[in-house]
Formats: sequence, structure tokens, C-alpha cells
Amino acid sequence: MSLVLFTTVVGLLVAPNEIPFTKACLSLLAVAIGSGAAGALNMWYESDVDAVMSRTCLRPIPTGKIKRQNALWFGIILAIASTIMLYLFSNLISAILLVTTISFYFFIYTIWLKRKTAQNIVIGGASGALPPVIGWTIATGSISLEPIIMFLIIFFWTPSHFWALSLYKSDDYKKAKIPMLPLTAGIQSTKFNILLYAFLMLPVVVAPVLTGFGSFIYLILSLSMTLYYIYLCYLLFKEKIVSKSNLIARKVFVYSIFYLFFLFLLILFDNLFKFNKILTFF
Repeated sequence: MSLVLFTTVVGLLVAPNEIPFTKACLSLLAVAIGSGAAGALNMWYESDVDAVMSRTCLRPIPTGKIKRQNALWFGIILAIASTIMLYLFSNLISAILLVTTISFYFFIYTIWLKRKTAQNIVIGGASGALPPVIGWTIATGSISLEPIIMFLIIFFWTPSHFWALSLYKSDDYKKAKIPMLPLTAGIQSTKFNILLYAFLMLPVVVAPVLTGFGSFIYLILSLSMTLYYIYLCYLLFKEKIVSKSNLIARKVFVYSIFYLFFLFLLILFDNLFKFNKILTFF
């Protein structure tokens, strides 16, 4: 959720239009509430799965802190409230994108894909990639090439990030009967796919420069971080010892979080300095 809100902020700040500070804050609050709604609905639907997984067993519903039915109504109310808020404080296209994100995450990813296909993360990743597009539309009321590039960065980052997690948490997913890639295609195939998607990050991180959205400094720093990410994924692919493999997978997972954060931080500072928007926004 922190990355969701941060990438939304980046999308808003790098957009060419400027909006009042109060309007920006209220719009971002609506996105945060919408993100919480998606999480609440997900935890309502997956409370049985959460209870058997060590990674999720301490969530509010499995521990009995919140009743399952209350979580459902809480999620529905948050979803409706956040959409209305964003429409009132921003514009119609932003509200449509927010409700699309919540709906896609809950209905397409959580209900339809997650327990049926190992490609759940690939397809479902679209919902997690929409926040910077929402941020852009909050400021501009339209969609252009720049937010699509930010969408693609997150979309192609998501599989390697979550498959790394599924490698060292494969026992959890096995207990929960969720068909993550290590269980359906095997460990080595998962490692290969992680490495493949790490390589696919190269063209998408270069895309901002090719479209005039990123500077030479952004290019050097983003390529350096991406090459190191590929190197980590290659080490994971080559490692045959299970215990060492799990350690590297955990390292890939943790690095991937900071990798995405710093990529968007680079995009933010690159564009703020380029368009001199720091002072005008505040």
C-alpha cells in the first residue's frame, strides 16, 4: 500500500498540470482509502487461506480481531466512499480508474485468477500498475504516453517480485492450495521466469528516455539498478542448493521493493528538476 500511494504521488507530481495542494491531498487520501478497500475485500474473501499461511495468519480476520462479515461491509463502504471522494475532489476519469483498480484486484485477481492459474500475478499485476496512471489523471484529467510507461514499469516488475516471494514461501502456498509458479511449473522454471522478467525491465526503464520523459542521469542510474537486479536474478537462477536459493530469493524480493521505489523516485526528481515544479506545487 505504501508503494501504491507513492507511485500515485509520482504520477501526480510529474504530470504537466498543477493542481491546488488541498485538492491533491484529498485526492491522494481517496486513493489510499481505495487501496485499503481492495485489501479489506481481499482479506474477507481469502480469510480461509490467510489462516493457514504463516505470512498472513496474523491478519485481523484469522486472529479474530475483526469479524468476517464486518470486513466485507467495511471494504464495500471504503470502495464506494473512495470512488465518490475522488470524483468530487478530482475528476470522472480518475474515479473510473480507481474503481477499475479495486474491481480488477478483487474480482479478476482475487476471485478469478489467484486459485486457478499460475499466471495470476502476471495478469493481476495490472491492478497494482494503475496507481501512477490515476495520479497523472488527477492532475490532467487525461491519459498519455508517460503514465502508460509508468504502468508498464510496474506491470513487468510485478512477476519477478512475487515469484521470488513464492520461492521461499512455497510451503505456505502449497498448504493454501494456491497454484503459484513453483508448484505448477517447478523451481527451476520459476527461476527462469524471474530472470526473464528482470531482463524485460531493461526496455521499459529505458522507455522514459526514448520518449523524452527521462534524462541521461535517469538512464544511467536506472540501468545500473536494473543490471544489478538482473545479476541477483541470475545468481538465483544458477543456485542449486535449496537453502542458498531461498536466501537469494529473499534478497531478490527485498531488493525488488527498493528497486521499484528508487526507480519512481528517479522519475520524480528527474521531472521535478526538469520542469522546476517543486516550488510551484508547494
